[in-house]
Amino acid sequence: MANDASTVFDLVILGGGSGGYAAALRGAQLGLDVALIEKNKLGGTCLHNGCIPTKALLHAGEVADQAREAEQFGVKASFEGIDIKAVHAYKDDVISGLYKGLQGLVASRKVTYIEGHGRLSSPTSVDVDGRRVEGRHILLATGSVPKSLPGLEIDGNRILSSDHALTLDRVPQSAIILGGGVIGVEFASAWKSFGADVTVIEGLKHLVPVEDENSSKLLERAFRKRGIKFNLGTFFQSAEYTDSGVKVTLADGKTFEAEVLLVAIGRGPVSAGLGYEEQGVAMERGHVLVDEYMRTNVPTISAVGDLVPTLQLAHVGFAEGILVAERLAGLKPVPIDYDGVPRVTYCHPEVASVGVTEAKAKEIYGADKVVALKYNLAGNGKSKILKTAGEIKLVQVKDGAVVGVHMVGDRMGEQVGEAQLIYNWEALPAEVAQLIHAHPTQNEALGEAHLALAGKPLHSHD
Repeated sequence: MANDASTVFDLVILGGGSGGYAAALRGAQLGLDVALIEKNKLGGTCLHNGCIPTKALLHAGEVADQAREAEQFGVKASFEGIDIKAVHAYKDDVISGLYKGLQGLVASRKVTYIEGHGRLSSPTSVDVDGRRVEGRHILLATGSVPKSLPGLEIDGNRILSSDHALTLDRVPQSAIILGGGVIGVEFASAWKSFGADVTVIEGLKHLVPVEDENSSKLLERAFRKRGIKFNLGTFFQSAEYTDSGVKVTLADGKTFEAEVLLVAIGRGPVSAGLGYEEQGVAMERGHVLVDEYMRTNVPTISAVGDLVPTLQLAHVGFAEGILVAERLAGLKPVPIDYDGVPRVTYCHPEVASVGVTEAKAKEIYGADKVVALKYNLAGNGKSKILKTAGEIKLVQVKDGAVVGVHMVGDRMGEQVGEAQLIYNWEALPAEVAQLIHAHPTQNEALGEAHLALAGKPLHSHD
């Protein structure tokens, strides 16, 4: 194996997605000599097959809905349909601009970018297409891919993954979506806005099952109103081709038919065949195991992002990559509080949260020590103007801090920044209540909810 004999990098990163490139940028900024290895495109899943393209599709769907509903605002408009080629051109233009910007950033920080298929070859080296890249420390950041189920073959024809759905050359007339988590409900929302007949199959008892149950119920109510169908509480059994599409059978014998089936049951780590286990890296179900500082059991190897069993979110990958770079540069980064990470599902309406659910708070603190308050967006002027419905739910330790903020409604993802501060600074309701929020804004609803929780409600009932 040929080696650049004169170069031993301070940090060699395998994987150029959110976690990998964040570590590269921060490491180079701190004076580390960094090599970044990526087999596909810099930016990884988030930029090319995840966060960015899905949100572009969702925005196109939002514009379509606004055209359909313009008359209720006194605006005469007509909706003539979806030009899916033009939608993809818009989406791809967004991706292209961000991709070029990211390439420029990596070059400007003097990161050595290596394109090729990398494999861990020792605790201090990665082999890339016949070249050995040596480093004092290795960071594994190889990300994830869409998962499937045993016996369910994703073929890209009628049975699709999210990757296929992002480049589908048509709007399906009908679609079954297997999985009611973030990916599933976002595609359900976008396709419904584009005009498809959509049914979501979720084996657990609620949509977005990791969210607070109140948020799940509000989303289910909104989906019913939009005509998005769903079947909850029964698991998938089989899928087969029909003359015109796909038939799905559930464990209870119930069947559903549609033009396409989108498998959206989550994403699994990319780790097989990359040399991790051979080099002694501790693994579990394909994930690389790490401590709170993202260190593996091998002293010279760390891991971040979807490869490790933490929240599969791009901004978590950013934070984990930055943490590793700062630790290696001799700084003293603080471990990540994963409950304090903002979470947003960008369907219509949006679901946003930070902190713990009411059920989890009761487990931690005891049922008699937890207070919950719901503030209906019907009392919020800007939400009325936008004609969105939903709630903000606060979870508080009795006489103590707010430990959970759970929001449902259009644009709630834009309000989660203040919610993050409230949770992470362990704010008391009275402390938030004394802050003046701009009127009329949706952000004001957060302030009003805390006013109510502090015992001095304004635009809400006692």
